[in-house]
Parts: sequence; C-alpha cells; structure tokens
Amino acid sequence: MAKYLISRIAQAALVLWAAFTVAFILLQVLPGDAVMIKFESPDLGLSASQIAEIRSAYAVDQPLIVQYGKALGNTLTGQLGYSIQQGVTVGELLRTNLPPTLRLASLGFVLAVTLAVGIAFLANLTPFGWLRAGLQAVPALFVSVPVFWLGIVLIQVISFRLRWVSVIAPGEIEGLILPTITLAVPISAPLAQVLLRSIDAVQTQNFVSVARAKGASAAHVLWAHVARNAILPVLTIAGVLLGELLAGAVVTETVFGLNGLGSMTRDAVSSQDVSVLQALVVLSAAVFVVVNLAVDLLYPVLDPRLRRRFEVGP
Repeated sequence: MAKYLISRIAQAALVLWAAFTVAFILLQVLPGDAVMIKFESPDLGLSASQIAEIRSAYAVDQPLIVQYGKALGNTLTGQLGYSIQQGVTVGELLRTNLPPTLRLASLGFVLAVTLAVGIAFLANLTPFGWLRAGLQAVPALFVSVPVFWLGIVLIQVISFRLRWVSVIAPGEIEGLILPTITLAVPISAPLAQVLLRSIDAVQTQNFVSVARAKGASAAHVLWAHVARNAILPVLTIAGVLLGELLAGAVVTETVFGLNGLGSMTRDAVSSQDVSVLQALVVLSAAVFVVVNLAVDLLYPVLDPRLRRRFEVGP
C-alpha cells in the first residue's frame, strides 16, 4: 500500500508540473500582456521609459526561461504571484473568490449524486416498463443540455415567468437554488448512465439470484446486495466529474452574475493577467489530481478483493 501511495503521489506531482508548464507556454505566446493593457493607455500619459520601468518591476522583460523558473519556484513555495490588473496578490484573490465557488460546486455535486441515484434506483424498482424506459432516457437528455443554456432557461421560466425564485437581489440561500440546479443536471447524467449499466451488470451475478431465491424483496436486494458492488465503477466517473465541476461552476457563475472564480477568470482573461490565469490552471489541476487520488484510495476500502491484494501482494 505504501508503494502504491508513493507511486500515485509521484504521478500526481508529474501531472501538476505538466499542467503548469503547458499553461505557462500557452499564456506566454498570447499577443500583448497585462502591463500593456493596463499601462499603455494614452489616458495615463506614461512615457516609454516609464512603461519599461514598470515592465522591469514586474519582471516581464526577462527571458522566458528565467520567468518560468521564478514562476515555478514561487508556485512551489505557495507564492502564486501578483495580479497586475487588480493590484493585489493572487493569494488574496483566491481567498476571496474560492469559497463561493467551492460552496456552489459542493452543492451541485451533492444534488447531482442525488439525482443520479434517484433515477437509477427508481428505474430498477418501478413495475412499469414505460416509466423505466423514460427514466433510462433522462440521462441522455441531461448530458446534451449546455450549462449556459440551461441557466438562461431556468432564469426565464422559474424566475421571470413563474416567479418562484428571484435572481434579482436574492437572499444567500435563494441565490444558490438555480445555479445549483444548473450545475447539477449535466453532471448527474453520466453518473446515472454508469450507475444504471453497473446495476444491470451486477444483477446478473449468482449472489443476487441466491438473495432473490431466499425471498428477499427487490428493494432489499437492490440496496443490500447490488448497490455496494455497483457503486465501484461510479466512483471512477465521479472522480473525473469532480475535476470538471470547477469549470462548470465558473460558467454557471458567469451566467448568474455570481462572485467567485468565474468572475475572477473572466477578468483575468480580458486583461491577460497571466499570474491569475496560471494560478487558476494549477488550482484546477490540483483539484482534479487530489480527487482522483482520493478515489483510488477508496477502492480498497470498498472492494475487499483489492484490499487483500494490497495485504498479500501480487
């Protein structure tokens, strides 16, 4: 187990380094930079020498290899750089904007799991074939809905027409209802699809037939015997979706005008604030890596066969 953990941590570090390097290269080849956008405006009246001094102060006039080394070193020590556009450190921006995004992403994931489990289990427990077919078709519908389009539709229907939820100066809880639904619906689709197929596969196993032969009800067999075995493949896709949840939250925040990483990303892109964008890429990669590492470590806990393999060895 220790060898496996060390190997996975090394792979995670390699992925983070690759994400940082690729992001640095792509951001450097963009035309212009944040200094030019902010300080070369004629309204400021700065001379060429003054702009050159500003560029030197921000170290954007140094060779790329030197900039890369400094940026990598600062990231490893937790110093994510300085936002030229906002005039504060990137760490301050993250401390302000990360908590609202994490709250929205967490609520969205919980609702997505609830929807997926509800669809999968209702489809297997219902006695009506037409209802089962309809529930099995729901994930295909959900996965085809773009996040931004769903958000706009919910605003138009739920807020403006039905007036159930306000999006104009809403309360703290009310303001999260529509964004959470918008984020959860597309995420729930692949979870439900994998869970439905996994349940169908597990139900063909011999131990399920034995449980049914003993007189156990369909609900008991599903919850007590099928669920634990069917959930393992879902963990893998859940890990991938959790990594993508941050991107979905950014789009959702932009649609609903919420403060968080969405507005932070939008401002950084429009001003080419390289330090902020670099930090956002590394943060997204880190979330993806940590979540998938946690999923890998959960497998031996849920599957006794893997646990015995780690204990005995290959």
